[in-house]
Amino acid sequence: MEKEVKEDLLEEIMLEHGSDLVRLAFNYVKDKETAKDMVQNTFIKCYEYLDEFRYDSSIKTWLFRITINQCKDYLGSWHYRKVHAKSLFGNAITSISPSAEDRVIQNSHDKHIKDLIFTLPKNYREVIFLYYYKSLSISEIAEVTQLNHNTVKTRLRRAKHKLKIIMEEENVYG
Repeated sequence: MEKEVKEDLLEEIMLEHGSDLVRLAFNYVKDKETAKDMVQNTFIKCYEYLDEFRYDSSIKTWLFRITINQCKDYLGSWHYRKVHAKSLFGNAITSISPSAEDRVIQNSHDKHIKDLIFTLPKNYREVIFLYYYKSLSISEIAEVTQLNHNTVKTRLRRAKHKLKIIMEEENVYG
């Protein structure tokens, strides 16, 4: 692919999918700046491998897969574990100031529901986010997360059930 055409295509991809990818990455790393770094790395990989993309899936699901892998690699890295341990102590001391996660959620019109979603375990939160907020089908979620189709359906069903219980408890005790 010609360099100029490739750069134009990348720019179009960045404009179309950039904000969705940042939200997806934030769902994993819980830090706005780190999420932006993960997406920047995604776009670098996208540019490097754009010539090899076979269109077996959509560009969107391909980018989601790259972003998720970037986030998982980051979360498993020595650097993250060391920095995360330090920040836990720092956050305990400075818990008065709002976190990036709180600001993002607060800016949303679905603040209450998003708060409840963030209480779910990561594997349930992931499928809820991709299904409801990114409008991916079960098949697309299975492809992005590299999970079995039935596993995605089960996690989605369990996540909805857990949310329902949490919401009912809130109405009773809230």
